[in-house]
Amino acid sequence: MKLNHLNLAVSDVVQTQQLFEKYFGFRHLVPGSPALAILSDENGLVLTLSNFSKATAVAYPEDFHLGFRQETEEQVNEIRQRLLADGFLVDAPRKLHGSWTFYWREPGGLLIEVLC
Repeated sequence: MKLNHLNLAVSDVVQTQQLFEKYFGFRHLVPGSPALAILSDENGLVLTLSNFSKATAVAYPEDFHLGFRQETEEQVNEIRQRLLADGFLVDAPRKLHGSWTFYWREPGGLLIEVLC
């Protein structure tokens, strides 16, 4: 069995779509709308971002997060540097649970881990 897709409810579909494209290499598959974006990564995962109810905030459980695995520590560091250069507050990477990792809460509130 292979996971086909994952839908995330987000408060700003376009902003979240742009972040995932810029920092994590997702591609937009079909023309989007403020209510739905369909993205894919290089491994074929389809990630949909939605806000059909026009929510201004979305709440996930505190520990819910997305993990984006990189091949090297340098890639983890590079993504962090790009985020910092774009004005985001991001803690320094550290060794944790056998990985070189950092966590970052994107503007819509999703907790994201970048690790190798």
